Amino acid sequence: MGRVAVSPCLGEGLVSRRVVMRARDVVFFKGVVEASEGLAAVFAEHGGDVIVAAPAARVAELDAVLDALCRELDAMRLAP
Repeated sequence: MGRVAVSPCLGEGLVSRRVVMRARDVVFFKGVVEASEGLAAVFAEHGGDVIVAAPAARVAELDAVLDALCRELDAMRLAP
């Protein structure tokens, strides 16, 4: 029996964003996002497919960071 990816449980007051990138870039991406003063948490789905969860109050800051990282890593934001 293989492992099955489980989506993170997001409660009220949290927003999520989905980003797809090269698998080799996930560790760098996760390090930058999670080091940004508690901005967000990153959950790896599989390979380069990640979910980023953050407080709704910081959504503008999250989107700005994700836009910059996506440009730098040639990653793509997908609809949640």
